Amino acid sequence: MAKDYYSALGVKKDASQKEIKAAFRKLARKCHPDVNPNDKSAEERFKAINQAHDVLSDPEKRAKYDRYGENWEQAEAFEKARAAQGNGGPGGYSESFTFDINDLLRQQQRGGRSASGGGGFDFSDLLGGIFGGGGRPRGPMRGQNVEYTTEVSLEEAYHGTTRVLHLQGEEPCPTCGGSGEIAGATCHNCQGTGVVVSARKLEVRIPAGAHDGTRVRIAGEGSSGIGGGPRGDVYVVVKVRPHARFERKGDDLIEEVAVPVEDAVLGGEVHVQTIAGKRIAMKVPPLTQSGRQIKLKGLGMPVLDGKSKATGHGDLYAKVRVVIPEQISDRERELFEQLREARSGVKA
Repeated sequence: MAKDYYSALGVKKDASQKEIKAAFRKLARKCHPDVNPNDKSAEERFKAINQAHDVLSDPEKRAKYDRYGENWEQAEAFEKARAAQGNGGPGGYSESFTFDINDLLRQQQRGGRSASGGGGFDFSDLLGGIFGGGGRPRGPMRGQNVEYTTEVSLEEAYHGTTRVLHLQGEEPCPTCGGSGEIAGATCHNCQGTGVVVSARKLEVRIPAGAHDGTRVRIAGEGSSGIGGGPRGDVYVVVKVRPHARFERKGDDLIEEVAVPVEDAVLGGEVHVQTIAGKRIAMKVPPLTQSGRQIKLKGLGMPVLDGKSKATGHGDLYAKVRVVIPEQISDRERELFEQLREARSGVKA
């Protein structure tokens, strides 16, 4: 009988992670072997809900299960086979040898048997043709890369920062060495699966100058390899949050700066706040118009090289906003009237 993980947990297919977690906890308490001693059906039910939770609580596994159904692991193995031998490696497999895994699954379902026996299509036949007998790889296979996204503030992107990732994934069972058996009996630690779920922390350094889409690679921290193969890598993709004061254009920054009307006309000096937190004096040339941008060299974002190291800084552009006073004294009004009278004969 086909496995329906959603039915096993009693949730709908569009259930949220919170709903899946709540359903699992409720059923796990009810069906735990300690609560139901000598009840074989409860023990089998407990295993089934654990298996369902393991898949549906992991976004990547869940997506593959939703796409391929109970054969998602075999489909994943096939995809790994294509990736590992896509350049015409052992077995003569190359990118010209392509077809749809879903078509194979439909053939299997029409044949009326599982991937391991009966009549119809057998996934192990396909994998055996690619890897060798029994669908097992002929040699070690590298683990998959894992990608995470993290948000940082503009200040963090300027100075550089760190993030701690909480990773959870499958590891070869340390009790049975990944075989699933001990002396011919099912391994009690992994329940015969050969893998266990492990959690670990990984500190990642986000380099100064990071921008949207910056990818930080941590080698050898991805998914475990197969057959003794090396781990994949972890990639952290950076997203920089918008800033209330600064607009970012590449490695340059734009900041709106208020300039009193008298300084805009006669020239003067105003203070500008930099992303580094410093206040600097900026000269305003006479007759400066609103919208003019004054370049402050080297006060922008760090410029990253190809090795995630800063090699300099972009520029800061102060965008002038001429400020008209909301209230003026009688003397100021008199002077403005004199100015208007003096300019009345000036052509625009």
